[in-house]
Amino acid sequence: MIDEKTEQLLRDICLNNPEIHTLVQSIRALIYSLIPHASERVMYGGLMFADTTPFCGIFAYTRHISLEFGRGCDLQDPYQVLEGKGKIRRHIKIQAAADIEDKHLNAYLLAAHQNSLEK
Repeated sequence: MIDEKTEQLLRDICLNNPEIHTLVQSIRALIYSLIPHASERVMYGGLMFADTTPFCGIFAYTRHISLEFGRGCDLQDPYQVLEGKGKIRRHIKIQAAADIEDKHLNAYLLAAHQNSLEK
């Protein structure tokens, strides 16, 4: 069940940029197809996803979406799509629907989820 804060954030994203909203919804659907029991909540201006612990977040910007991994430093990067030079966080920038498959989001989401269960 989607809560009011999540509904409001999604409405705001849609009003600001319907194309970005469609991408957000596609990524949300992918997350729930891979981890059906995941939960989501609004935090830090985006949507944070968790199982027993958080494993990723979706943040919508004007021209792209950032799929954030709080412990991205622990992820293998076989497709060389992770961005970020900080000690811990990494992200994948999504600008088009094709990026969801081309940047192998499913593999990174599953790895981030698995890592979150092991921590």
